[in-house]
Amino acid sequence: MNSQFIDNHRSHANTAVMTTKNTSTDNKSIVAAAFGGLVETGDVASVERVLSDGFVHHRPDATSSTKAEWLASMRASLENIAGMRVEIKHMLADGDHVVMHSRRRLPAGPEITVVDIMRFEEGLIAEAWETIEPTAEAASHLTWWAPGER
Repeated sequence: MNSQFIDNHRSHANTAVMTTKNTSTDNKSIVAAAFGGLVETGDVASVERVLSDGFVHHRPDATSSTKAEWLASMRASLENIAGMRVEIKHMLADGDHVVMHSRRRLPAGPEITVVDIMRFEEGLIAEAWETIEPTAEAASHLTWWAPGER
């Protein structure tokens, strides 16, 4: 697939004291390995094996998809995202949640900024929420409430 997964979060030490440190660290490692495998090789199975059977993917428009629907969507998109570069800007974990903030760019396409939130249950991703914003449009969204700018 020849895509890049750049994980910048590993260079920053987590100085927070947490009683769930091992679980949070494990969950971050699971997310990094699964999505790194997906981006670098197109291996949807790398993500599939860390999703619970009851996995639900939520979108900002209030639609959601099941594990099977989301995986089918991922498989269908692989041809379109070949060569994508994904740079992880932040990866944060707190208990059973992992938040991944990334910038993604196709070789001949615009850059997008993505925030993924994943909730773990029994060591697997049970739910995910995703927000995607074209990076070039970010400034125009700062005053989303202004009537003249909608």
